[in-house]
Amino acid sequence: MLYDAYEVQRSLLAGASKLAGFGAGWLTNPANPWGYSSMGPLVAASLEVFAHATAPHGKPEFGIEKAHVGRKDVPVHEEILLRKPFGQLKHFYREGVDKGPRLLIVAPMSGHYATLLRGTVERLLPSMDVYITDWRDAKLVPLSDGSFDLDDYIDYLIEFLELIGKKTGERPHLLAVCQPSVPAFAATALMNEDRNPWRPKTLTMMGGPIDTRQAPTAVNTLATQRPFAWFEQNVIATVPMIYPGAGRKVYPGFLQLAGFMTMNLGSHLISHWEMFKHLVVGDEESAHATQQFYDEYRSVCDMTAEFYLQTVDVVFQQHHLPKGELEHRGRLVRPDAIRDTALLAIEGERDDISGLGQTRAALDIATRLPKDKKHYLTARDVGHYGIFNGRKWREKIAPVMEKFVAAND
Repeated sequence: MLYDAYEVQRSLLAGASKLAGFGAGWLTNPANPWGYSSMGPLVAASLEVFAHATAPHGKPEFGIEKAHVGRKDVPVHEEILLRKPFGQLKHFYREGVDKGPRLLIVAPMSGHYATLLRGTVERLLPSMDVYITDWRDAKLVPLSDGSFDLDDYIDYLIEFLELIGKKTGERPHLLAVCQPSVPAFAATALMNEDRNPWRPKTLTMMGGPIDTRQAPTAVNTLATQRPFAWFEQNVIATVPMIYPGAGRKVYPGFLQLAGFMTMNLGSHLISHWEMFKHLVVGDEESAHATQQFYDEYRSVCDMTAEFYLQTVDVVFQQHHLPKGELEHRGRLVRPDAIRDTALLAIEGERDDISGLGQTRAALDIATRLPKDKKHYLTARDVGHYGIFNGRKWREKIAPVMEKFVAAND
């Protein structure tokens, strides 16, 4: 019923958004005399903010058309190397350029699309051959394609790394942003133990919940204060009949978005108020920057119930990885098996999702990895989103990662 009610509301708001957008356009038309009245700009700005806030959002495009490599701009093309039911391996092919470390970026499966890392990809393309996990919206995956849980996630990463290695003849590097730090670490440990020829040369983890007992945040507290059954009963919904994945149990993206929005509700309200003021005075450029961010932020997708619930249980409630109890298909994941994959842990000083120390814990549990292959960075005055996007990512954090990868390539 929850998902059905949401779809009814979404349909109604979509219609209202179209009408509001039409009204805003009518009021701002130079040929309309009402637009020159004292109330015209105020009403038009109000309608435009409402239209933007209630508009439906689909899957965004990366839209990366070029990269500055060396002294020239080269065209960039997206190519799909492997399609699987719940995700695909995407490659950003730089035309005429086949150099630089091979890097697989693991995008979080946490309600947003991989395009949330557009800024991450853009910054690294000039120096690296970049691949990314492009996860699929679970509501679009038919039930006939089976299930997807944390074990499947680890399998996907291993398969993607092996494909990149066989394609290029080089061991790739691995970058996990936030939530995938746990499965990426597990895949790295398993591949090291097996002496897999395509095990990653390096693993960089950004704001990842390796050990959420360290400096717990509001997100961690929510997961531990409620019993596992509460999550099963309150946040899991059934995909309606209008989608290909009808009948699948999922954690809806709209619920995750609502949770993130309410965590920082004041900031989001201020952002929309600022956007309103920019529109009133005709500063469309400043308003557009806010609109672009929220277009991406509100583009959400569902994740399978089995993956979400297993993550809540294993990562946030039981802390299996730092306790040495994580299993992959019945096989113990041994952090001390990591012998020659260099590790870099990056944390944001003001991260309100993954607290300081949670990602650094990965360096402590890899007990048999030499100290000179363990590196750590605290990004000063940086929140969760700023670790992998924005000016400080581009100017302060990315250079550290590039130097780390180059030193271990």
